[in-house]
Amino acid sequence: MSKRIAGPEIERLIQLLAKVPGLGPRSARRAALHLIKKKEQLMVPLASAMGEAAEKVRVCSTCGNVDTVDPCTVCTDPRRDPATVIVVEEVADLWALERAGAMNALYHVLGGTLSPLDGIGPDQLNVKQLVQRVSEGAIKEVIIAVNATVEGQTTAHYLTDQLAGFDVKVTRLAHGVPVGGELDYLDEGTLAAALRSRTAF
Repeated sequence: MSKRIAGPEIERLIQLLAKVPGLGPRSARRAALHLIKKKEQLMVPLASAMGEAAEKVRVCSTCGNVDTVDPCTVCTDPRRDPATVIVVEEVADLWALERAGAMNALYHVLGGTLSPLDGIGPDQLNVKQLVQRVSEGAIKEVIIAVNATVEGQTTAHYLTDQLAGFDVKVTRLAHGVPVGGELDYLDEGTLAAALRSRTAF
């Protein structure tokens, strides 16, 4: 049985930090100690920001993004192409695509991928909302930007089937050699996908 080395407030802080993805018990202890050491400069403002976020952050009822307004800033941006929607698994994927700045489209966050073994079916994802958005007729292209995993590909095929009856172009991200990648270091699946997705010079 491990001995308690700090008060219950500190133990609770460590336990909560340990639940954050990427932080295990050891990293959570280090983070807690750093926060305590920098109490005025870091812990107090962080606690205030977290309280404000908990109060004001909401999920966009249109696309599933997180923001402090609903509909979100992305959905209400008049400079975006309303005819193109990029479908992603999670909000983190939306943010990643926005950082890349490659397209000025709208988004739709599924909230995960189909995974029957984990009990995640279409009803646990934002599939009906996507079909509803497409059925309204303004969307002309749906870009399926899910991860290149078995679950991601299963989800992509399911979405393609669901959207088959509508007058909409369904595309997906190309898979293959990353920019700056060397062929010798790539796995066989990536190389095979790159060959299948080859384009004209």
